[in-house]
Amino acid sequence: MAKLIYLDNAATTKVNDAVAEKVNEFFVKDFGNASSQYHVGKIVRNEVEAAREKIAKFIGADSDEIYFTSGGTESNNIALMGLVAANPDKKHIVTTVFEHPAILRTCEALENQGYKVDYVGADGEGVVDVNEVVGKIRGDTLVVSVMHVNNEIGTIQPIEKIGKACRAKGIYFHTDAVQSFAKIDIDVEEMDIDLMSVSGHKINAPKGVGFLYVRKGTKINPINYGGGQESSLRSGTLNSPGIVGLATALDIKRDTVRVKKIRDGMIKKLLKIPGAKINGSVKNRVYNNISVSFYGIEGEGLMLLLDKNGICVSTGSACASSKLQESYVLKAIGVEELYIHGSLRLTLGNDITEEDADFVIDKIKENVLKLREISPFKLKGGGK
Repeated sequence: MAKLIYLDNAATTKVNDAVAEKVNEFFVKDFGNASSQYHVGKIVRNEVEAAREKIAKFIGADSDEIYFTSGGTESNNIALMGLVAANPDKKHIVTTVFEHPAILRTCEALENQGYKVDYVGADGEGVVDVNEVVGKIRGDTLVVSVMHVNNEIGTIQPIEKIGKACRAKGIYFHTDAVQSFAKIDIDVEEMDIDLMSVSGHKINAPKGVGFLYVRKGTKINPINYGGGQESSLRSGTLNSPGIVGLATALDIKRDTVRVKKIRDGMIKKLLKIPGAKINGSVKNRVYNNISVSFYGIEGEGLMLLLDKNGICVSTGSACASSKLQESYVLKAIGVEELYIHGSLRLTLGNDITEEDADFVIDKIKENVLKLREISPFKLKGGGK
């Protein structure tokens, strides 16, 4: 089989060796329940609290503002639904059209309960207009929720400006930082963030662990009930192996300058392929993301052909119940339909090499031309 070149790090990442070693220690040696009062449990509890303190310091927060969860989806749900439960007089939410489904589906559920949600669009670069977001705020607005980095096109949103505007108006500001945490510097104080969602498996930590940052003084209620762990905001036995793994992952040295240089070189070469276009801002995007579309071909077909070459990427469109669904993110930024269906997302890891990048570009070009030969949608001039 061909060498595996994994370029879907926005979907999940390989657990770092040092992280895996630490996690395994808490599976087989320090395996106690952090809530237990005897010494085995106290050892684990001390490690969990040390992890909490480390994570808090990493984002400029206090340790009692960090609540461990199972990941981004749960954190997003607690953030919105918990605020709703604690603030019944506020019936309005502002978010964007290209949030993660964990936010969009939650907002849909709230709309079915009578809440009003305003969805702000983005420009052709995939960036929201701060003035438009602020303009949607009204007297009964509870929270503004805008993701930091879009999970598909990688564009970075102006959350610091949005946070500042929300603070001035006394409105809670939540950001889904699943795709930005540990890749872009975050200071919750400087950015005026009230709630922030994070997932471990995006940064070489295990799956099934994450956290929700909640600023002191935020009125929020639990949405599930149990043994009262995490100050009763998120009951359930703590995933201590995952928690220490998440904290350990903060020590990973990420060669962002080198990876970005390789990413930029790949973008230049991709744009030389006939019918190729980059989706979203080239400059204002997280360092390891490439969202590219090819006119008139199917991204799923290209993805599967690349898989045979040992290259793992994801596609911007998806097959659901045998029916092709357009990427709502690409549609939101005005990408043409015949480009939307030919989209790929490549998200580079720290292990990417120049040789790997050149091989990927060669195989993409080869397979795009192969698919274009059988496509009923032809480029002007034949695309040759």
